[in-house]
Amino acid sequence: MNNYQHDNNKPVYTCPMHHSIKRDSPGKCSECGMTLVIADNKSLESHSGHDMQMHAGHANHDPAVFKRKFWWSLLLTMPVLAFSSSVQSFLNIHISFFGSNYIPVFFGSVLFIYGGSTFLKSAKDELSVRKPGMMTLISMAIIVAFGYSLAISLGLVHGMDFWWELATLIAIMLLGHWIEISAVKNAQNSLHELAKLLPDEADLITSDGSKKMSVDNLSIGDYILLRPGAKVPADGLVTEGETEIDESMLTGESRMVMKAVGSEIIAGTINGNGSLVVKVAKTGDNTTLANIIKLVSDAQNSKSKTQVLADKAAFYLTFFAIFSAIITLLGWSLFGHKSVDFILERVVTVLVTACPHALGLAIPLVVAISTTLAVKQGLLIKKRTALETARNINTVLFDKTGTLTTGKQKVEDILSVSEYTEKEILLFIASLEQYSEHSIGKSIVEKTREQEASLINIRDFSALPGYGVKGVLTVDNKEYFAVSRRYVIDNSIAFPEKIGDEIKRFNLDGKTEVYLIKDKIILGMLTLSDEIRKESYEAISVLKSMGIRTAMLTGDSKNVASYIAGKLNIDNFYAEVQPSFKSAKIKELQTNGDRVAMVGDGVNDAPALAQADVSIAIGAGTDVAVESADIILISDDPRGVIKAIKLSKVTYRKMIQNLIWATGYNIIAIPLAAGVFANFGFVMSPAIGAIIMSLSTVIVVINAQLLRKSKI
Repeated sequence: MNNYQHDNNKPVYTCPMHHSIKRDSPGKCSECGMTLVIADNKSLESHSGHDMQMHAGHANHDPAVFKRKFWWSLLLTMPVLAFSSSVQSFLNIHISFFGSNYIPVFFGSVLFIYGGSTFLKSAKDELSVRKPGMMTLISMAIIVAFGYSLAISLGLVHGMDFWWELATLIAIMLLGHWIEISAVKNAQNSLHELAKLLPDEADLITSDGSKKMSVDNLSIGDYILLRPGAKVPADGLVTEGETEIDESMLTGESRMVMKAVGSEIIAGTINGNGSLVVKVAKTGDNTTLANIIKLVSDAQNSKSKTQVLADKAAFYLTFFAIFSAIITLLGWSLFGHKSVDFILERVVTVLVTACPHALGLAIPLVVAISTTLAVKQGLLIKKRTALETARNINTVLFDKTGTLTTGKQKVEDILSVSEYTEKEILLFIASLEQYSEHSIGKSIVEKTREQEASLINIRDFSALPGYGVKGVLTVDNKEYFAVSRRYVIDNSIAFPEKIGDEIKRFNLDGKTEVYLIKDKIILGMLTLSDEIRKESYEAISVLKSMGIRTAMLTGDSKNVASYIAGKLNIDNFYAEVQPSFKSAKIKELQTNGDRVAMVGDGVNDAPALAQADVSIAIGAGTDVAVESADIILISDDPRGVIKAIKLSKVTYRKMIQNLIWATGYNIIAIPLAAGVFANFGFVMSPAIGAIIMSLSTVIVVINAQLLRKSKI
């Protein structure tokens, strides 16, 4: 539990990855070394409750604690076993001396206090939030065994003590928990590795040259020198130099990426052989790396439908275990005619064996491993439910521009049908597009800047979703439109006859048309062509081989859409689609029973992403699209969709396997623990029950770890 106390008048600093870490002053996280950030009250409350829920089962969730306690407990168990009359009788040996009969009592009591305290504290935490669980069951078992054995040793009652069973039970339980917590920690190692990608220092460029500075002290606008082989300390923009950057740790892409003046670079990536001067754009918790770590951490902490089911099962199984123990007690007491020590031994064995420990670990461990595995594949899972749903997807809709194509369109043709020159037509359209977020607008602006032309000032700018943009150019204070062919048709604007043949040819060639309009008259136009990503061919081909239908949504003309769809062999396409109709088209498919995934990158894709069963955003897309998405592809490679679907299938398979094992063993183990075969000479001891319970946990851990070997 988190006992942090805070003055509400002061800011709280917390780790983006380890929300239980809270400080009154800035600094580094003691767990992973990340820079602490200011947390708001809402996140503090939600994470505080979550931390209690996550760690109520483990008073000390450090594997080193359980490791140390296990080895010391094992050492304390040895004399208990050596001087136990039951063990000596079983081995047909006899070792005794004056006072030796109190050795099991002494070491067993020490072991109960030292090793058992871990479970007792955790049980208290469970009960304090009114959620009795596995720690409550274990505590009940060791309290019953300790109390009864102590009463016998003190001569208060007659019977056979449980000192050796108590000792071995605690030791085995500590071993099981050590294995469990180590597995969970190992599953989160990739997050620690991501946090370590950020260097401690940067080379700050000053008027006196460069000097070493802590990364924490960098400010936006600073200029830093990136030397060959160095890690990038902050997100920024290259202002001088040229090099190749290794981004594989973030995108999963093994190829080096060329960076030159104007290129963006990401904190945590590694420079190649060149040197760069970089202007810092983002620092600390605002960097891409910090956001990735936060998203992964949030995904690991979130619950999927399967995990909710497992949590409910574990909760009810706790009461079932207690009920089984009561039935065992009453059954043997009323009808079994057995001794008190036999009956209590059965009760203890049932409580231990029925612990839903494996069930409590079955899903969270798979979640932790699959989420970190996703990062290595260039995927960020924002919503766990989406990863489960992805396995059932039978239709994938792709946005065209920036998703299936590079989005880096090139201006090819410029035509004027007015008094303005072709150069002026380009300048007017570029001036209108200078505030546009769409890739087409950016390409036009870039073309103008290549010609070293100064853009015209614009006021009253407005985006026309699905059509283009409009605004008042200060050259004559008139309203101009830079729009698509669809806008021309929908607004009944006449196409100039003199360029009719050229327009037909542009359509057949699959080029995108942008018209310059004033007073509902076309003044000129330009065309752009968009290169298909080479990865798109493989993405569509593999999806079709998996039996998944593919389709493309685009606001471009039918000819452009037909050209791209034909090249990629896409099953269907929907052209000249406005943003609202994109989501309507998805809703239509869903009404027909399709389970739809939408892949996009732009503002116009946000409604469609929100409507889809699973929404996937290209990582280079706008913030709006990313916010609307369930899964983010860190790179621009559409093959990430295939990885997401495959990861969903193997993850769900592991979850189900773990659930079956974690619950199935109880069907056999609980009756054996209750002693149903006692009259046939088979009696399971509490220690064997602990071994069986711990073994089920180990099997669940191993099965979850095999997820790392899955081919995605």
